[in-house]
Amino acid sequence: MTNPTARDGAADVPEAESAPETSASANEEKIRTLVETLARESADYKDKMLRALAEIENMRKRSERAVAEARDYAIAAFARDTLQVADNMHRALAAIGPELRNSSDGPVKALVDGDDLIERELLKVLDKNGVKKFEPAVGEKFDPNFHQAMFEVPDPSLPAGTVAQVMQAGYKIGDRVLRPAMVGVAKGGPKAQPAADTAPANDNAGADSQDPQGSG
Repeated sequence: MTNPTARDGAADVPEAESAPETSASANEEKIRTLVETLARESADYKDKMLRALAEIENMRKRSERAVAEARDYAIAAFARDTLQVADNMHRALAAIGPELRNSSDGPVKALVDGDDLIERELLKVLDKNGVKKFEPAVGEKFDPNFHQAMFEVPDPSLPAGTVAQVMQAGYKIGDRVLRPAMVGVAKGGPKAQPAADTAPANDNAGADSQDPQGSG
């Protein structure tokens, strides 16, 4: 006869063996979940760190630009006042005229030569500090970014909208215009043709050049 007790004992064996398997599977699931959570947190922290580093780099670049601009343009107000001295010096020398220059001698010649030297030295000092003089050529296309139209000049020999006369040179400091050149703009001639390599943005400058003519 079959022993019931033996059957019961045999039946208990699989149940006893399945418990550790279930426990191990549950632990593996917990570990997998924990690893995934840690991976997500690590990726999140990495993203935040990269964003913080990028922001720090942007702040560094902005600070460097601010320092460079402060260094380059800090003397702008002083330079504008100095330009008045340069202008007066240039007017005084221009008023002498070539005849007086050629005929002068002794103290007068020494005075004229001294004034020439002072003007050159003044321009050198300005140039050394980043203040560059520029003077448009006659026939150059009027550019409102660099030129200030003072009046119109009826001259059929020059294309309309070009520089016909330069009243006063302009100055730049760095990439900025410290003072535009004061010019007379030609009218009456053929319309100025844009250069072959003129950028589209400069087309507006040509259109704007008509404003000073219309306002004159």
